[in-house]
Amino acid sequence: MSIPPLNDLKILDFSTLLPGPYATMILGDLGADILRIEAPTRSDLLREAHIGAYEALNRNKRCIHLNLKIPAAIEVVKRLIQKYDIIIEQFRPGVMKSLGLDYETLQQENPRLIYCSLTGYGQNGPLANRAGHDLNFMALSGMNSFSGTQEQGPPVLGIQVGDVAGGSMFSVIGILSAVIHREKTGEGQHVDVSMLDGTMAQTLVSAVEWLVDQQNPDYETGLLNGGSYYNNYRTKDGRYLAIAAIEPKFFKILLKVLELPESFEITDQIAFRDLVRQKIAAKTLKEWMTIFEPLDACVEPVLTMEEVEQHPQVQARNMIIQMKKPDGTTQKQLAHPVKFSKSSPVYKHVAPVPGEHNEEILQEHGYSQDEIKKLQDLGVF
Repeated sequence: MSIPPLNDLKILDFSTLLPGPYATMILGDLGADILRIEAPTRSDLLREAHIGAYEALNRNKRCIHLNLKIPAAIEVVKRLIQKYDIIIEQFRPGVMKSLGLDYETLQQENPRLIYCSLTGYGQNGPLANRAGHDLNFMALSGMNSFSGTQEQGPPVLGIQVGDVAGGSMFSVIGILSAVIHREKTGEGQHVDVSMLDGTMAQTLVSAVEWLVDQQNPDYETGLLNGGSYYNNYRTKDGRYLAIAAIEPKFFKILLKVLELPESFEITDQIAFRDLVRQKIAAKTLKEWMTIFEPLDACVEPVLTMEEVEQHPQVQARNMIIQMKKPDGTTQKQLAHPVKFSKSSPVYKHVAPVPGEHNEEILQEHGYSQDEIKKLQDLGVF
């Protein structure tokens, strides 16, 4: 059996909802030992609203309850970080400091500690303590000022760009970069990840229109944001076809399929987009895919999730896995997306019951049954 690439990393996860748990899910899939710290009196809104997503985000992890308002719980954390020497937390700036669990305090207990703070706006600046969600980060980053249509403005997307791409992924990058730094120097460090910063970083292609040329990007004005024939087109049966044939060799194929002359030149992108729209509306999605499937033209159907699961490419890449549940049944989940030649992700079980591993974890860190009973009596868990 191959060894997971991150099997020597041990991470304390104080995060909830989506961004932090998604980051630790990625790390846990790669073998990191993830220990969730949950407050007995604090509910997880994701668990209450969407148990399936909660079970997927927290797969492979263990979980203990700690009431961080009790001093004895803080001492437990200080003991845990002797082994679990990476922390990710998602509180507003100052909350962990008020508990005595900030980086400056804990790094005195373990100088090798890597401490990732994942917040909406970072640890400094006028918005540092402001509440925010995915839609807010996309708005403030400028992304929503050019993503959408002139008629309707910015859409509400079905995925969380700011939370996951802006927060989770940059947290993973930050933590692993800090691990490499620690291997070279022996030093831990504080990693400050802002979801606004991460979302703004994704606007690079459009942002340079302003930063370099002092031109504000707008809706449907660019090659890739609806200002060209690079678009989704409604078919006769109400489905959609994604056409991205922008390179000359792909465009030539598109022209042939649409029965337009090879010498055809676009003088007005919007007019051509409307022409393509009329032609695509004349056939059903199935009819179009019968035509386009044999062709390498950057044209694909907009699939439902049911169709995605059955797609041969998805199946060939093993992107749907079966995870074990405590009752012996299984649950379908999305697989880790990265494939390795020498390693493989691990898939142990869905999210644990909150507090499931209280005694197990404490015993691993040298607590006796009497000490565990005393902590329980104090209300630590």
